[in-house]
Amino acid sequence: MDPPGYNCFVDRDKMDATIQDLGPKELSCTELQELKQLARQGYWARSYTLRGKVYQRLIRDIPCRTVTPDASVYSDIVGKIVGKHSSGSLPLPEFVDNTQVPSYCLNTRGEGAVRKILLCIANQFPDVSFCPALPAVVALLLHYSIDEAECFEKACRILACNDPSKKLIDQSFLAFESSCMTFGDLVNKYCQAAHKLMVAVSEDVLQVYADWQRWLFGELPLNYFARVFDVFLVEGYKVLYRVALAILKFFHKVRAGQPLESDNVKQDIRTFVKDIAKTVSPEKLLEKAFAIRLFSRKEIQLLQMANEKALKQKGITVKQKRQFVHLAVHAENFHSEIVGVKEMRDIWSWVPERFALCQPLLLFSSLQHGYSLTRFYFQCEGHEPTLLLIKTTQKELQPEVQRYEWVVIKHPELTKPVSLESTTILSSPCHSVSSDPADRLSPFLAARHFNLPSKTESLFMAGGNDCLIIGGGGGQALYIDGDLNRGRTGHCDTFNNQPLCSENFLIAAVEAWGFQDPDTQ
Repeated sequence: MDPPGYNCFVDRDKMDATIQDLGPKELSCTELQELKQLARQGYWARSYTLRGKVYQRLIRDIPCRTVTPDASVYSDIVGKIVGKHSSGSLPLPEFVDNTQVPSYCLNTRGEGAVRKILLCIANQFPDVSFCPALPAVVALLLHYSIDEAECFEKACRILACNDPSKKLIDQSFLAFESSCMTFGDLVNKYCQAAHKLMVAVSEDVLQVYADWQRWLFGELPLNYFARVFDVFLVEGYKVLYRVALAILKFFHKVRAGQPLESDNVKQDIRTFVKDIAKTVSPEKLLEKAFAIRLFSRKEIQLLQMANEKALKQKGITVKQKRQFVHLAVHAENFHSEIVGVKEMRDIWSWVPERFALCQPLLLFSSLQHGYSLTRFYFQCEGHEPTLLLIKTTQKELQPEVQRYEWVVIKHPELTKPVSLESTTILSSPCHSVSSDPADRLSPFLAARHFNLPSKTESLFMAGGNDCLIIGGGGGQALYIDGDLNRGRTGHCDTFNNQPLCSENFLIAAVEAWGFQDPDTQ
């Protein structure tokens, strides 16, 4: 029998059987590690009553601002804000960005209550300017609230969390957009096969990844989203990245080698997530998510800060047309003697997303500037980072694109973090370390935070007028001579790569590309 009061907003005929009262009724543990384990195992997932109690406890324990609106505030303001409007005709706040309220088996009363609560939140949180995830959060919390006022208080506590180490929900376009960029970086690192598929079938892969929160907060069926939310309340924002990565992995597994259902991969993923029950259970989805050996929370925060900084520098802090936040390789103004537009877009998709905000700028072309390494250095002076393209006389890098990462990224146990006082920048002798935390990137983006055990892992690049070498250790990933005429490649410990082509090769053309801010053109 449903608990009295708890189900007043729910259409019982639509309720999924997995969210009925079939499990334990009490939870006695207080230790975080045990609670984390129980959340992952779904201890309270099949007990409607217990989930309500656990949500109440977890949200009550969120550290919040001194003045956080509670249930009594809702009772005071809801009449003035809603006025004579029927709840079903109420507009949604601008900060939801036209996001529809997911039904989540709510009845008409429940759907109207979500709108009322969102409007009251907008009234009490004028600093929340962009939060498309909130309708889904409120709709779920309404299942486990006695009345609208209690649901309002729970949502307010989530928004008012003031623990800097416990990010819960994006509340500005800057935070949202940098989260999308961070997710793209994580896909690039942890879902390379899926990323390759996205690059192949979409014109703008960043637009696809910008949809990642919608997969969770809107497209996932109720019983799946509730399981994710169970763990999210215990472990925080990192869980969302994990689950979204797992979704993409399953999408790739199911769709790889099959024609997409439409010419819009973004819509195909949404459809896949809506129908995810055909592919995987909630338990298997979470199992896959937690099998990913993701970066630490601190490292992800640093990556997020770096992406926020890149957006701020380009003035992208409020929603606008995504004219810069996309793969910026345009057919009408791109020309290379080595790669075409499609190939350059593939390459551009591999770079960290804050650089993908920029457009490619040709710095050096051997056909244009001559076959001279000295001239190469001169043309590239002052530009960092850069992209080096080499075309052999046999065109051996085509048509397959392969990406090799620094070996320490795949094996972070080889290193240990170092303090800022002892930090130096490898292979960049003229640079100093910024005190801005946003410049202290994760190991995915920078080598300078680590004590490296040997030259094998640390040697990235060496160059003089007679040659340029990339990689080191047991071999060289790439060697080119001073006349840009001959090259050599082999297995290299720094990147653990196979030879990039024939061991010895002749060079047909060399290009160096920089990353140009569109605003400076």
